[in-house]
Amino acid sequence: MRAPPLLLLLAACAAAPTPPGWEPAADAPWCPYKVLPEGPEAGGGRLCFRSPARGFRCQAPGCAAHASAGRSLRASVLRNRSVLLQWRLAPAEARRVRAFALNCSWRGAYTRFPCERVLLGASCRDYLLPDVHDGVRYRLCLQPLPLPLRAEPAAGAAAPEPAGPAECVEFAAEPAGMREIVVAMTAVGGSICVMLVVICLLVAYITENLMHPAFGRPGLRRQP
Repeated sequence: MRAPPLLLLLAACAAAPTPPGWEPAADAPWCPYKVLPEGPEAGGGRLCFRSPARGFRCQAPGCAAHASAGRSLRASVLRNRSVLLQWRLAPAEARRVRAFALNCSWRGAYTRFPCERVLLGASCRDYLLPDVHDGVRYRLCLQPLPLPLRAEPAAGAAAPEPAGPAECVEFAAEPAGMREIVVAMTAVGGSICVMLVVICLLVAYITENLMHPAFGRPGLRRQP
């Protein structure tokens, strides 16, 4: 069975196998991807290209990192409600991959709802979700798609191994508005406490130095 033309194009965009790090190869400046429409059909959409996020480091408190069970998929949730998804493959596994299928879903009260399906080229090692909702539990799963077989295997030959199982990572974006409110209330509360201390010291100073002479011991009376 022939592979779809889109998958062949995405696989052809991979110039060289990617090293087993979080960044693509130096000679792979672009990541081809296609956002698929909702529903069971896989057609439609538009082929796009993006530059990889080289040198990215997730540093607290502006970023929270979440990793999959296999530690090969990582989601960095940024403070601006965007999520950078990064993954890595071993060289032997990367040579068998023609594309990646990314599935996004979020958990509701009784069921899960799909949010995005993306088909990425074999040279891609990251993808940016521009906007996620606060307090919603997301689940992102990345499935490597193996290269198609060029010929039927000979009798008695071992079957080709799959490109790899899907890796999934779950996370929930912290409500940015609530965090800012808590920080603001803490700052205001600290200022009020400082003001109360200053007022108490001022009242004590006034009571000690201005009101005390009026109730102190009387001075000597003048003799006529």
